[in-house]
Amino acid sequence: MSTTENNFADLSEHDEIDRFEQAVQNFFNDEIDADRFTAIRLQQGVYGQRQEGVNMLRIKIPGGRLSAERLGAIADVAERYSQHGKGHITTRQTIQVHHIPLAKMPQAMRDLAEVGLTSREACGNTVRNMTVCPLAGTCAREHTDVRVHLDGAVAHFLRNPLNQQLPRKFKTSFSGCESDCAQAMIHDLGVVAVKKDSRYGFKVLAGGGLGHKPHEAIVVEEFIEEKDLLVSMEAIVTLHNRYSDRVKRAKSRIKFLVDKFGADGFREKYREELARTKAALAEQDYPKGNWNDSRVQETQANLYGPGAPRKLVPQKQQGLFTLPLAVPIGDLGVKQMRGTAALLERHDPQGNIEIRVTQDQNLMVMNVTEAQLPALRSGFAVLGLREPQAGDDVVACPGTSTCRLGITSSTILGPKLNGGEHDLRIRVSGCHNGCAQPETGDIGIYGEGRRLHGKLIPHYQMYFGGNGMGGGGIALKGPSVPAARIESAVAKVKQAFAEQKNADENFYAWTRRKEKNYFAELLAGELAVAEHEIPAVLRDHGTEQDFKVLQLGGGECAGAMQVQIGSAFFDAAHERGYRDALVFQRKYEDAAQCGEHIVRLIGQGLAQLLGGKKIDDPAGLSDELARLLPGSLAQQAVRFSAGLSDQATVLNEAALRALFKAIDAWTIQVAEFCVARDKQLDLTEALPNRGQKTEGGGQKRQNLAVALA
Repeated sequence: MSTTENNFADLSEHDEIDRFEQAVQNFFNDEIDADRFTAIRLQQGVYGQRQEGVNMLRIKIPGGRLSAERLGAIADVAERYSQHGKGHITTRQTIQVHHIPLAKMPQAMRDLAEVGLTSREACGNTVRNMTVCPLAGTCAREHTDVRVHLDGAVAHFLRNPLNQQLPRKFKTSFSGCESDCAQAMIHDLGVVAVKKDSRYGFKVLAGGGLGHKPHEAIVVEEFIEEKDLLVSMEAIVTLHNRYSDRVKRAKSRIKFLVDKFGADGFREKYREELARTKAALAEQDYPKGNWNDSRVQETQANLYGPGAPRKLVPQKQQGLFTLPLAVPIGDLGVKQMRGTAALLERHDPQGNIEIRVTQDQNLMVMNVTEAQLPALRSGFAVLGLREPQAGDDVVACPGTSTCRLGITSSTILGPKLNGGEHDLRIRVSGCHNGCAQPETGDIGIYGEGRRLHGKLIPHYQMYFGGNGMGGGGIALKGPSVPAARIESAVAKVKQAFAEQKNADENFYAWTRRKEKNYFAELLAGELAVAEHEIPAVLRDHGTEQDFKVLQLGGGECAGAMQVQIGSAFFDAAHERGYRDALVFQRKYEDAAQCGEHIVRLIGQGLAQLLGGKKIDDPAGLSDELARLLPGSLAQQAVRFSAGLSDQATVLNEAALRALFKAIDAWTIQVAEFCVARDKQLDLTEALPNRGQKTEGGGQKRQNLAVALA
């Protein structure tokens, strides 16, 4: 099945929905505790809300790409199961449906699965939804249509054992040229198609991120060939899985590994992982794009604008256009979703038109002919959808409307703000986690509480001049302004820019030539609050009560704390995939080393489950297991370790296969022991023969081949 046009890959799996439904019932019956169930539902894209009894379902939409059928299915889910009847477009190019009772979640997932959609790994400590430049496949600037590489990466990582219990979430972007509209700079992993001399390939960046302590990504590969892209990506994810902090959650994103090792040290660790990954995946197929010189001349560089287009854009396909549609703060009603799907089906019965949700929370309709434009514009107007207008480029996260971490009401404030005649990009987040990407906006703000004269006052921390695209940078941090005065503060900044900008100077450049304290001085009148003025700033937008920060037990952006034995089994499953691929390549010594890793990982997990120590040395680990668990399970671990380390250079394929078969049987026995000891454990997906084949690189390779067919 081709995934390069409007035939989208089927991402669903019904068996996992059945298992999730059983987990929901077990939770209702008090057979699974809340912490353990949180990890299960986050893996399936079900996120907690401030409101008791309901949850948010985050739908994974790689690259934001939808058909009319799939948008209609999302509308059905919002209408049938949500108490509020709308979807919310995110800056990760997903759609979230809030206010769904937990008992209805499995059926909502099944309805989405009928059209090939999934929520798997849209939350939790996983590789999250992958984003792509909004005009991928249609932009005359691009070197290649990176949707091909996006789809290949999705097939490779979705349900991959490596990706199930990472230390923290992992965000990825793909851009088709050096303009980098998908903003590699702010991602854990960013892929940018480039041309070097006469060759085409990719630049790879890693370690970017916003929220707590924003970091700009570093370049780990200035240029790699297409055949090495997936290998490079897996090496970076493996680096994160192996070294990122699993204890201090605030320090567990991959950006902190750059701090820990330093940029050069990080690249050195990456090279170590790359060598091993390249050997294991040597026989795996890879996505192959069509490469070409950009058709855009330098004088046309501003044709599209930053990121998603804000006006009708001609595509590189002759006679076709992309029509953008503004969606205020990303909220789409059921009638709008269903009406859009019906409108496209009526005027495009062949299904050539594609819908995309963008990082600026808007919609785009692709592959539109000039003859179709009048009817579509008229139809969208009836639905309350129109093309973007100057000033309405405002992005807002849900904030206190649903999010447990929300501090301020970003959804109330967002519609009050306007980017003005220069169409400044405004980004509004309800807390410092920055889901609206405030550090990438012309003007970005996030909510916080500050004490003035003994009272807790809602504030917005301001940022100026952010641009996550190629040649840009993270915004400059400004002052924190009382929420009641933020509209006035934004207006003053807009006025200053309009009066002081040079001809053709953009906001990013303007902020870079200002003195360090310029914005604090400009907004001094908004910052000073006399004691008698406190009553006027006590309340957040849209509230009648004095401001307070609710203690709701924390949000779930960091995922749930993991059970160590679960991580051990999934890491062992990843090693098993490498082991089988290396045997297929007749690299027996390398395969034997993978076998050693499997025994060590499961042995360490077992020792910790029994209250023992995590020991790296094989002899010490064997002694620890024998002390904790006298009997055959420990004895077999000792035998396997000795056999693999002593005979790795002389074992032939038949002997290795026999030994690996015994290790797989032992793995299942250990899993049964662990589940008997902790009945809340579910290790099904991490066990041998669970969706795996032992020839030629396993099921991942088969999935990738399907995606590339």
